[in-house]
Amino acid sequence: MDFAFTPEQETFRVEVRRFLEGEIKLGSFAPGCDAWIIGHSPEFSRKIAAKGWIGLVWPKEYGGQGKTYIDRLVLTEELLRYGAPVASHWFSDRQMGTAILAYGTPEQKAELLPQIIRAEVFFGIGMSEPGAGSDLASLQCRAQEQDDCYVLNGQKVWTSGAHAFTHLYLVARTDPDAPKHKGISELIVPMDLPGITINPIVDLTGHKHFNEVFFDNVRLPKKYLVGQKNRGWYQIASQLDFERSGIERLMSNYALFQSLFEYARQTKRDGRPLSQDPIIRHRLAQLAIEFEVGRLLIYRVACVLSQGKAPNFEAALAKTFCTHFEQKLACEATQILGHYGTLLASSRRVPFSGYATSSYLFSPGYTIQGGTSEILKNIIALRGLGLPSE
Repeated sequence: MDFAFTPEQETFRVEVRRFLEGEIKLGSFAPGCDAWIIGHSPEFSRKIAAKGWIGLVWPKEYGGQGKTYIDRLVLTEELLRYGAPVASHWFSDRQMGTAILAYGTPEQKAELLPQIIRAEVFFGIGMSEPGAGSDLASLQCRAQEQDDCYVLNGQKVWTSGAHAFTHLYLVARTDPDAPKHKGISELIVPMDLPGITINPIVDLTGHKHFNEVFFDNVRLPKKYLVGQKNRGWYQIASQLDFERSGIERLMSNYALFQSLFEYARQTKRDGRPLSQDPIIRHRLAQLAIEFEVGRLLIYRVACVLSQGKAPNFEAALAKTFCTHFEQKLACEATQILGHYGTLLASSRRVPFSGYATSSYLFSPGYTIQGGTSEILKNIIALRGLGLPSE
């Protein structure tokens, strides 16, 4: 089999790298960890948009480039390799625009897709609730039909970036009497509507990218219903494959991964570089191997998507493996760094030590957000391996 990239893809990768290196030299951003979650910079997103790199795989009629998912993965891999601040447009490009393409009305597509591509609107995801995480179908946020509107009441939680987005792609219950999987609808909610309250949640690292979002009699015009009323659960199922399978599940902390190897090469203990210590060398080699395995799993998902197929169990497999790798990287980094690995702020001697601590503190969330490993292993077992459900 030929695993090589095409000459056009290799040229594209070089183009993206040169652009990002130029932006770093200009001081547009400093490489960091979790930049696809916390790196909100509408200005940088507009620079990406000007290059035509948002909506890369979307049809040209809506302003996209009509490229393959491998092309998009080449782009996103480099964005994360450099730790670029892409959080503003990430969800819109990865997931919400694709959902609108699949289920939106002609009017929604014509209005929103070009705005996403130009980085004029930014979407967050309104799914999880205090009582509906892994069992999302238990959600209680309601959208009651009233005249020409849906009246929203309820709460969402762990809503990444809600404070910074212009729109929320909301999942709400539109038929409270239907079985829990059959009374759910998808809605687009402009975040400037009256009755929306956003409360930040401070995580262990001190960041405020998580939020609670409350809806108090929010009147949403019916034109913002996406797809069929009460069929939202079945629409969500395909969208989750995009949420789970991106390179961000592997490279959230690439700045730490790269710096850890550099630290081992440059730092001496007992008169020799750490990289020559047999135990340290083995641990670093294992990280490098697992990183490459995760990367191949994610490229496998992109290949399936490029064939027009649904990468259901492939996406579950990729996320399960990659997010466990992220946790392992955080643990190994703090141990290899020793006392420096406990510093929240980077030390003068180890400039990136803050990466390790932040990654370690946030690491329990990697295997929860976007679908818990327990749920994903069920998908792998049932839909990938064909094991019986009972």
